[in-house]
Amino acid sequence: MNRYIQYMYSYPHKTAYRALENVNLRDYFFNLEGEGHSLYLHLPFCESKCGYCNLFSVTGCSQIQMDDYIDAVLRQVKQYKEMLPHSSSFDELVIGGGTPLLLESKQIARVFEAVSTYLPMDADHKVIIETAPNQTNQEKVKLLQELGVTRVSMGIQSFDNRELRWLGRSHDSERAGEAARLLSIAGFECVNFDFIYGLPGQTKESLLHSLGTALSYAPDEIFLYPLYIKHGVRLEREGRKELLDSDHAYALYRCGSEYLRENGYAQISMRRFVRESLGDMLPEFNECGLKSALSLGCGGRSYLGRLHTCTPYRTTRSAALEEIERYQRREDFSFVTNGILLSDDEMKRRYVIKHLLILPGISKQAYRKAFQADLLEDFPIIKDWMGQGWVEECNSGQDYIGLTEEGLGLSDYIGPQLISEDIRKKMLEWEQENA
Repeated sequence: MNRYIQYMYSYPHKTAYRALENVNLRDYFFNLEGEGHSLYLHLPFCESKCGYCNLFSVTGCSQIQMDDYIDAVLRQVKQYKEMLPHSSSFDELVIGGGTPLLLESKQIARVFEAVSTYLPMDADHKVIIETAPNQTNQEKVKLLQELGVTRVSMGIQSFDNRELRWLGRSHDSERAGEAARLLSIAGFECVNFDFIYGLPGQTKESLLHSLGTALSYAPDEIFLYPLYIKHGVRLEREGRKELLDSDHAYALYRCGSEYLRENGYAQISMRRFVRESLGDMLPEFNECGLKSALSLGCGGRSYLGRLHTCTPYRTTRSAALEEIERYQRREDFSFVTNGILLSDDEMKRRYVIKHLLILPGISKQAYRKAFQADLLEDFPIIKDWMGQGWVEECNSGQDYIGLTEEGLGLSDYIGPQLISEDIRKKMLEWEQENA
């Protein structure tokens, strides 16, 4: 049994998006009325491309190229301001990449100033940013403090230098430790470290060494990711995908998750572990399946009701650079050329995927309110999972349906079974066209 089919962090996947015609964002911005929406800024620049990375990111770009990109973001921000409903307000700004801190400090500050000047943010909004060890220095940490960043997520992946070299990471364990120390003493509301398991030759001892080293810096969260080698990445070209072993990865997962739970971290999902002393961060129902999000930049996704949109998904450097250059030439950001319009069925699938795979699970009452339908009648496969001990009714009143401990570990096997045949077909077509 291969337990690692696909990471269902969103639905549908970008590979199911297609060219769209005559779709104007103005017709969908009503989904951004009121409060509680998310704003995402994509900065696609990296120092180097990791061996497993299939994200929309590019290396080798100059500061001038980054300035040109920011110029385009500012044009986009100003146009979106004119299109937003008067009641709109965003409760979080998420800055991802790429490696956002690869930009110079003045470039980062320029982006923050543009967002705060032109787009409406809640008074207590969160600011979340991703970083990497080589870009996490005293100057950049101080800048993030000054800019009001509340959460910093750093991809460490391992404190074992052999494993870092195998993955193609550009930092070593010493640099990772220094970056972790800087973040741990900076006073951010939340600091997260990412780690990867499932490498050929990785042992329980080496994984626990990495996690134990991480815990010495007392992070607020740890994300534990299984290694995927997707189509087109360097590790696939080198023939490393055949070395992956589901049983080996699962044994490491069991070891790592047990270790984190024993050391004071509550497991929220297959990947996310939160320090138990942070009581307000522990799981409670948060209806995220219908939440709208607006994306800035090239490569990020906007979720506006039934409309999901982004620039075409590219994984090679040349193709991504073409999309970035096309984005930078755009004068009018009000129209959409790539994305998907979700049917009622796909909206339901997205809702279930966004809630079931994260504790405390999905509320049957909330599902009925959202869709005027019964959860178990719409998705009878959930009853099958209950019979196998992967899903259970919980919360005493039996309103919630959530994953058991065994089910959490099988999230990347359970989640993909909720993909519709139409979306599955589109994803396969994309794989074949980009072979």
